[in-house]
Amino acid sequence: MNIKDLKYFHQLVKNKNFSQTADYFGVSQPAITLAIKRVEIQFGSKLFIRDRSHHELQVTTGGYQLDQHIEQILNELMLAQKELERADGEKILFGLPPIIGTYYFPALTPQLLHQGLMDTLETFETGSQDMLQLLQKGELDSALIGSLTSIANHQIKAILLKSAAFKIIVSSKNPLADQKQIFFKQLKDQSFITLNEGFVHANAFKLMCERNDFKPKIIYQTDDVHILKALVKENVGIAFLTDLAVPETEGLTKIDLLDAQQPSFLVSVAYRANYLLNPKQRKLMKVLLADLPTKFL
Repeated sequence: MNIKDLKYFHQLVKNKNFSQTADYFGVSQPAITLAIKRVEIQFGSKLFIRDRSHHELQVTTGGYQLDQHIEQILNELMLAQKELERADGEKILFGLPPIIGTYYFPALTPQLLHQGLMDTLETFETGSQDMLQLLQKGELDSALIGSLTSIANHQIKAILLKSAAFKIIVSSKNPLADQKQIFFKQLKDQSFITLNEGFVHANAFKLMCERNDFKPKIIYQTDDVHILKALVKENVGIAFLTDLAVPETEGLTKIDLLDAQQPSFLVSVAYRANYLLNPKQRKLMKVLLADLPTKFL
């Protein structure tokens, strides 16, 4: 049994057809048959049942159980290949969600320059939920991630950097601008501009609407927080954003929420739990964690 046997097995579980599996890998059908026999001998278990009368292939309970483990093994091998290819690379593939990047990156720049890291950073921007998936797939070395709860994932090591409140953001032209505080339920008749799915904000907004039992009037959705804020500034609608996204100098009004139960925007630095950081990546982590009372590296 070898790695190819495991790949053949995993694909056969997916499509339950020897011919299709052979075509997928560009090999002969007997090659797939022999590979499956080797896997069954190795584990001493019947993994497939061939119903020749109905031309069907059924996966046994043991076959499905084994496939759960093989899928993890193949995924780990894929990650290992990507990590080895970048082990001695000059670049750090770093995930920087737009809102978090706007808040953190300018303040970090002097120290990153001092440490000689600016030229090594290759940054990728997308929403935090999508960023977490890229991290798990090995497409990134590390990332800043926004979330509503602590990141609980055995594949990911996450260190909390900051917690921030969500605010209602309105134009100075909006009548709500005179209010310092408001209950979310008072906004049920307002027009909202929101961030698309893939951003933590979408989940937080949905949670607040569900808790207050109303369906919001969303007039525009975007992936670009700058467009969102520009539209709010022109009083096209109001927004629900983390405090980090709206500096006081932007001419927008932030209103505190009075709700007893409301989510917080958590910012964490994350990387794969079994990933060994190279010296440059460790230097980056020390810069990111410099303000924390406990040193993690």
